[in-house]
Amino acid sequence: MKVLLIGSGGREHALAWKLAQSPLLTTLYCAPGNPGIAGLGQCVALDAARHDQVIRFCRDTGVDFVVVGPEAPLVAGLVDDLAAAGIPAFGPTKFAAQLEGSKGFTKDICARYAIPTAAYGRFRDHAAALDYLKAKGAPIVIKADGLAAGKGVTVAMTMAEAEAALADIFAGRFGEAECVIEEFLEGEEASFFVLADGETVLPLATAQDHKRVGDGDVGPNTGGMGAYSPAPVMTEALCAEALERIVKPTVQALKDMGHPYRGVLYAGLILTRAGPKLIEYNARFGDPETQVLMMRLKSDLLPLLLGSAKGGLAGMTAAWRAEAALTVVMAAEGYPGDVVKGSEIKGLDHVYGKMIQVFHAGTAQRDGRLVAHGGRVLNVTALGASVKEAQAAAYAAVDRIDWPQGFCRRDIGWRAVERGA
Repeated sequence: MKVLLIGSGGREHALAWKLAQSPLLTTLYCAPGNPGIAGLGQCVALDAARHDQVIRFCRDTGVDFVVVGPEAPLVAGLVDDLAAAGIPAFGPTKFAAQLEGSKGFTKDICARYAIPTAAYGRFRDHAAALDYLKAKGAPIVIKADGLAAGKGVTVAMTMAEAEAALADIFAGRFGEAECVIEEFLEGEEASFFVLADGETVLPLATAQDHKRVGDGDVGPNTGGMGAYSPAPVMTEALCAEALERIVKPTVQALKDMGHPYRGVLYAGLILTRAGPKLIEYNARFGDPETQVLMMRLKSDLLPLLLGSAKGGLAGMTAAWRAEAALTVVMAAEGYPGDVVKGSEIKGLDHVYGKMIQVFHAGTAQRDGRLVAHGGRVLNVTALGASVKEAQAAAYAAVDRIDWPQGFCRRDIGWRAVERGA
């Protein structure tokens, strides 16, 4: 089977690494890919925003199946256009991808289907948003409605922070000037992943990521500085509750609306005293959570993705390694602000092993040298008998990489380690 993978980040490298292990795979293309993926398949210079270009490539090369990694092509309707051209693809339609593309859309579904989530208001008018904010007070959560690369959410502990976040949104910093204001919920966050085929929901695994840039969970939010799986805080009972009260009603809602959800559904949860509540959905695999999920997945990934896309998940299962996996993001100096690109990375040849993988997230080849070409650059990922063991292995690998201009958090997995996991 010929597969085209759309994307260029660490998530896509992890998916490519797992797809390359499938006996069903004959050829793997990736558009545009990265230097890490280039060792697993053929990277092609396609612009995912040019749907006609993607379709033409699939037809010219005989691609059987397309796997869409990032959120932007999903929200832009790439899966719809591929389907119209008779090309099967993994990922939700444009309508269903609104679960990630519009926070207000998701909150309204939660209200309609009694899905546990924070109380909220939706606003297109700055003055009305300010009035609501003043009535509610801080702490409070301000969210840009659309896609914002993980940077459109502010957990405001003061009114000044909240007002500044609103000013950014209504100044157009994140695109369309629309926001959701949510009540602040106390609790620990966790991620819960499932596959859906419009009817059947197949639970995958749990993870926890670290959004803040600095040790001790301080500093601005990022796209994610590291993650681990499984998340010990997500007990079997909590997973069952999240599945029945949050995920399944959401899949039912999309079915009722005439737009069945097919793809991976990533529920960002907060574990409150009243039980798990939905923070937000992602309509694709998380990054850097995918890196730890793929390290732990024993099953062949390709049949699972095909089952999701073609309505064949009934009766399928996903098997997982007993070991824990942990990934540390190495980022370029200055991230999540402006970063300097082009610094050389050495020493990766001394890192890989049976229990260690380095997934490229923002790298490029320049004159035979591997260089940083983004904010989040490498994902150093390790397996271990426990989160603590995986953490030690990942940081030992990080310390073998020669990249003075890079940095990472040194406490990824601290919650699980404190629990003795």
